[in-house]
Amino acid sequence: MKIACVGGGPAGLYFAISAKLRDPSHEIVVLERNRAGDTFGWGVVLSDAVLETLRRNDPVTAAAIQADFAYWDDIDVLRRGRSIRSGGHGFCGIGRKRLLNILQERAAGLGVELRFEVELEAPETLAGHDLVVAADGANSRMREHGARHFRPDIDLRRNRFVWLGSDRRLDAFTFVFQETPHGLIWIHAYQFDAETSTVIVECAPETWERLGFAALDSAATIARCEGLFADFLQGARLRSNAGHLRGSAIWLRFPRVHCERWFQGNLVLMGDAAHTAHFSIGSGSRLAMEDAIDLASRLGHGPLEQALAGYEAARKLEVMRLQSAARNSMEWFEHLSRYEHLQPEQFAYALLTRSQRVSHENLRLRDPAYLAGLETWFARRTTGDPEVAGRPPMFTPFRLRGLELANRVVVSPMSMYSARDGVPNDFHLVHYGARAQGGAGLVVTEMTDVLAEGRITPGCAGIWNDEQAAAWRRIVDFVHERTPARIALQLGHAGPKGATKLEWEGANEPLERGAWPLLAASALPWSPGNQLPRAMTRADMDAVSEAYGEAAERAAWAGFDMIELHFAHGYLLSSFITPLTNRRRDEYGGSLDNRLRYPLEVFRRVREAFPDPRPISVRISATDWVERDGLSGEDAVAIARVFAAAGADAIDISAGQTSPMARPIYGRMFQTPLSDQVRNEARVATMAVGNITEADHVNSIILAGRADLCCLARPHLSDPNWTLRAAAQLDYDGLAWPDQYLAGGEQLRRLSRRAPELTLRV
Repeated sequence: MKIACVGGGPAGLYFAISAKLRDPSHEIVVLERNRAGDTFGWGVVLSDAVLETLRRNDPVTAAAIQADFAYWDDIDVLRRGRSIRSGGHGFCGIGRKRLLNILQERAAGLGVELRFEVELEAPETLAGHDLVVAADGANSRMREHGARHFRPDIDLRRNRFVWLGSDRRLDAFTFVFQETPHGLIWIHAYQFDAETSTVIVECAPETWERLGFAALDSAATIARCEGLFADFLQGARLRSNAGHLRGSAIWLRFPRVHCERWFQGNLVLMGDAAHTAHFSIGSGSRLAMEDAIDLASRLGHGPLEQALAGYEAARKLEVMRLQSAARNSMEWFEHLSRYEHLQPEQFAYALLTRSQRVSHENLRLRDPAYLAGLETWFARRTTGDPEVAGRPPMFTPFRLRGLELANRVVVSPMSMYSARDGVPNDFHLVHYGARAQGGAGLVVTEMTDVLAEGRITPGCAGIWNDEQAAAWRRIVDFVHERTPARIALQLGHAGPKGATKLEWEGANEPLERGAWPLLAASALPWSPGNQLPRAMTRADMDAVSEAYGEAAERAAWAGFDMIELHFAHGYLLSSFITPLTNRRRDEYGGSLDNRLRYPLEVFRRVREAFPDPRPISVRISATDWVERDGLSGEDAVAIARVFAAAGADAIDISAGQTSPMARPIYGRMFQTPLSDQVRNEARVATMAVGNITEADHVNSIILAGRADLCCLARPHLSDPNWTLRAAAQLDYDGLAWPDQYLAGGEQLRRLSRRAPELTLRV
């Protein structure tokens, strides 16, 4: 096969090597537009795992790379005069120029032709080749020629950064955060040979402007950076390989590249031409070389189109996973001002876990002493006891107004659709009683309706009369008498999503018989198939507000420790908040302040009826998951601030379900970034929810300051003792099992210590 690789970076060179190793008869040429030896950047980061992949593919190249590695095991975070070190990370650096030299020598030795200073404008100039590999980087000309087919999405990110080198020697991957009167500026630094380190300086565009970098050439930029980071550099110098370019050129913005398609005919994209991953997780070269291995392994095993399709399908999935982690990491740095208030210990932990690929227990495996010390710091900070021993963060207490919760685990509200005429029954007693016995600090009931016509389905629970309140009191009394858990009542009104079938009979499908009239902010059905609601009048608003107040009074009489108001998911109060469903032209529509006006009236009526010091939380849809015209994370921050100012004690951060047009992006902990944003920008307590399934998730979220409480729904459906099981697996004995179940708890602890892989994952 005659193959042309356009681009002489790691992707093109390593593909040429990998393809030649598998079939020496391939005629391969690598075409590079730069001169031999010219390269951008300083060092390349790889990991032990990546090196093992390279070793399996080509031991000769791997050995040559390894011989020039600078290894480090630690990460240092320098912040406010503190240096916090975490070990066990297993990274290595190599100079980019040296890496390219190794790959060039290996490729040439295998018979690959290398041509430099070759400018190619279009793939047609390579018509005589069977396969053209476009490995010409993020600004790929080959890709742009076929842009209509490849459909690249290039997102030029906001932060500014500059690649520099330094003779400052480092024994760890080092992050340095420097406060200035103009904002934070920081360094990502690592050593890649015996004498040289890469130093990437990054800051927000506003800080970049205020520090005057736009007007500085490379020499003046270096001088300014040396002054800003003089304490860290300790007399070492910075240098650039960008000549005397001015600020707008020497400083870069990261292009996040994602292509819908990766091949057209015999032209295939590879490495940065197809995808990019932010430099803060050091995965660009890894992705490029893994692309190369995959495609090379498929050639010669069937038609070329089949090989290219298989390559695209397999690599897209892996790239998507890594790009997701890279996006989390990138956005953490883009929103660094959110975290300026965190103590250095928590700030460093949030940095280490920012991508969600490194978790709490993963850090314990890497550096047990570091994590044990951090857990002790957090436990003492949250308990106020300077002598308390470390414990998993999920088992630290938390206070909401006058309510003390024993731990951070919440049984999330889940509709059971099992009431008769709104009255909870023995099913609810067993359901809530079992989960309260299971160790969670707080149990939240299903959405409990304030009016009969506010139900979602005929099976929904209510508290609009005294019979219902008495049934709830029986459940609350059991929880208080038999468990250490606290119990909250979630109050709601279905609004435009009401009068539908039971969940298992047809979710969101309207009742065929026995439906009741519906209310909403505007006369818009939730979907074309649902009933048309009536836009609320002032009289309707007064009646519903009063129903909420009376429900809150009954909740207090029934003994509930807390109330949560369900203002999310497209239900009545949510229909006021989101612009997708609020089309009113009066003082309750239009601006966000206006759209919040009626929900605030309801909140104030409930706060008045539910006596201090019992807390109230508000559940919101922090985003509509609708690209245009819907609520965004920034709106969620504003909404949280408004309710906090009115007296809300916590904001329960859910998302979506406000419109059938929603396009959520699912994944583990997929709504936690919204909780993070609201908590750290609005500075209010938050509850995170959304595919939080493991104790590891909870510990990571709590200790990083992304939420104060974690709500788990489906895990508690499959295992009412989820929290007790988590404590046993984490070898934490501070959570008491019910006396009747002590033998089961002891057995689970023994099994967890003896063979943790045999116990269920929590």
